[in-house]
Amino acid sequence: QVQLVESGGGLVQAGGSLRLSCAASGLTLSLYGMGWFRQAPGKEREFVAAITWSGGITSYADSVKGRFTISRDKAKNTLYLQMNSLKPEDTAVYYCAAARKFSRVVGEYQYWGQGTQVTVSS
Repeated sequence: QVQLVESGGGLVQAGGSLRLSCAASGLTLSLYGMGWFRQAPGKEREFVAAITWSGGITSYADSVKGRFTISRDKAKNTLYLQMNSLKPEDTAVYYCAAARKFSRVVGEYQYWGQGTQVTVSS
């Protein structure tokens, strides 16, 4: 059974930092790409960052480039998203996901976590 469990969300002031974690199980992670997505109220789910589990190749949305860092710990089967210099417009539910390819496209991800709320106050 595939499980992706996010944690680390919360309330933070603008300019602050948070680190999200996603514990993965039930997958042969070396065969997958992993990603972070977010969805704000009334908006579509959007790409934030992606990484290849095996080689660590990364990709970022322009809106977070230079502020967010995606990484993974192979020994712990855990995906991370370090978020610095947070802005109110980063407020959303953040989801981790797994795909059978390296992708920035929501529809190409097969497995999703339940999401964790990030709220950035101004």
